[in-house]
Amino acid sequence: MGAGAARGARRLRKAAATVALAALLALTAAPGVGAQDQPAKKLTFTVGIINDVDSLNPFIGILAESYEVWGVMYDQLVGYSQKDFSPVPQLAESWQVSDDELTWTYKIRQGVKWSDGQPLTAKDAAYTFNRILKGTFEQTNFGNYVANIKDVTAPDDTTLVMTTKKPSPTMLRLAVPILPEHIWKNIDEKKVSTFDNEKNAVGSGPFVLAERSTGQFVRLTANKSYWGGPPKLDELVYRVFNNADAMIQAIKKGEIDFADGLDPAPFNALKNTPGVTAVAGDYSGFDELAFNTGAALDSGEPIGDGHPALKDKRVRQAIAHAVDKQALVQRVLGGYGSPATGIIPSLYANLTFQPGDGEALNFDLAEANRLLDEAGYKDSDGDKVREMPNGGRPLRFRLFARQESNTSQQSVQFMKGWLRDIGIATDVKVVEENRLTEIIGQGEYDMFEWGWVVEPDPDYQLSTFTCASRSYKSGGDVTANLSDSFYCNPAYDKLYDQQKITIDPAKRAEIVKQMQKMLYDDAPYVVTFYYDELQAYRSDRFAGFQPQPDPNGVVLFQYGTYSYRNITTPQAAAASGGDEGGSGVPVVPIAVGVAVLGGAGVLLALRRRSTQDERE
Repeated sequence: MGAGAARGARRLRKAAATVALAALLALTAAPGVGAQDQPAKKLTFTVGIINDVDSLNPFIGILAESYEVWGVMYDQLVGYSQKDFSPVPQLAESWQVSDDELTWTYKIRQGVKWSDGQPLTAKDAAYTFNRILKGTFEQTNFGNYVANIKDVTAPDDTTLVMTTKKPSPTMLRLAVPILPEHIWKNIDEKKVSTFDNEKNAVGSGPFVLAERSTGQFVRLTANKSYWGGPPKLDELVYRVFNNADAMIQAIKKGEIDFADGLDPAPFNALKNTPGVTAVAGDYSGFDELAFNTGAALDSGEPIGDGHPALKDKRVRQAIAHAVDKQALVQRVLGGYGSPATGIIPSLYANLTFQPGDGEALNFDLAEANRLLDEAGYKDSDGDKVREMPNGGRPLRFRLFARQESNTSQQSVQFMKGWLRDIGIATDVKVVEENRLTEIIGQGEYDMFEWGWVVEPDPDYQLSTFTCASRSYKSGGDVTANLSDSFYCNPAYDKLYDQQKITIDPAKRAEIVKQMQKMLYDDAPYVVTFYYDELQAYRSDRFAGFQPQPDPNGVVLFQYGTYSYRNITTPQAAAASGGDEGGSGVPVVPIAVGVAVLGGAGVLLALRRRSTQDERE
């Protein structure tokens, strides 16, 4: 996750929210009562989350929880396979690419309907992509996907045609939720930035939004007419907790069925809890210490009040040497992760950057002190805090941590101590994530700790460091974009444009690694660790979970709905030949059909394997 546009969430009055939550719990499970006590005719699966969904509008939300809910509400053109993230048909049941690799023709499934009964056609897909192409606010989350697309048409109800400016390696990785034109055409450019999408939310996915209470829960019902086969669940609920301890107690008592984003200590405790299965899944996330490298708009106009010393990459490199990544993995993650290098996680092995001999910014306080001394940052007044050269401003930085994350708060405390050892003072501020998003977008920070979940294709994550991804002015107000470090390097942008049109996977991988090396050396981030996603579920009540990647990946918060469509009771799993312990139910199938024209296109389709082909 990074800084997206500043968001303001509508808050329900406390009394109304309390009544709504009480009603929800009556539908799911009363405190201390398990789902097995509900009427057998309704199978409800409740997921505990710490971060609330920040928006049900795909053009607004930026948190992983929001993407998870959109993922069950909407379909994309092409999905990611369970095994290795390679492209698989979704709304597009097949596709063709022309010999010159500039024209892509997608065959849209017939008979698919929106949740309000209206037919879904290729015209809805064309509308969605054209809205992003022609929009401004709409490009915040999805602009990088359409940057190389010249035009999009739907010559008939089952044919979508996209023409690109140059050959593109990402046309089977357009992670854009397809929206219903008959709903969204009534929401103009001004309305879209505040449209909450909570009333009459119409989608084509396996679940349909039924009810949302901000800060409390999101409830969805199964789409029994889903084109890929109806889910085995009747209801899916995301229940929001104010703190991790409450969520842990809830899964122990059976008040919820799944807990995500666990810390190591409670995760280890849940390993020994009867009826609970704990999963440390391979995951595509990283955390970072990010710097304000000189906040400015995409036009170059300076904004914010960042400390000027952090514009000096020697200071940022010194700080990188002062962060003990291995210690963070052991002491914050409990060993469930690994020290990080580049912004593409180790899950995507052939794209992960590794510094060469003598290039690594390893933990070395002596080297950090040497760099600062050499650059002229001295402690001239003996207060153990360095100043900028020539008696300038002290190196005292604001360091923000996230209120919702114990990991974030623990990490910054270690960082505070290490930075003290090299003559840098920090004022730690713990703030709520939505507020931190606003602070970052305005450039009113020095450093912060956060993280990203990286898609199987690297383009989106790489785009967050381009000059064009910095904040911009909309109606006179500063609106945040994807960049949260305000890094701007024309040489990096040139490489970004190059990788976007490089078809050969090996050549593209080299460019991606070169870009990561540039980021590593310039240090707008200190990427601290790649983490395992720690999850737990009530295996005494539910089975059918499908890991992604298979076999050692996460069982929810995936790139797809494999688990959601297959979760059922252990009894039903056993009856269908599955394993009562959890993940033995056969995956609900989706028919696969790919037609590719032209020799080069055949090579592209066969070689674009997402496990090896790579953020929020």
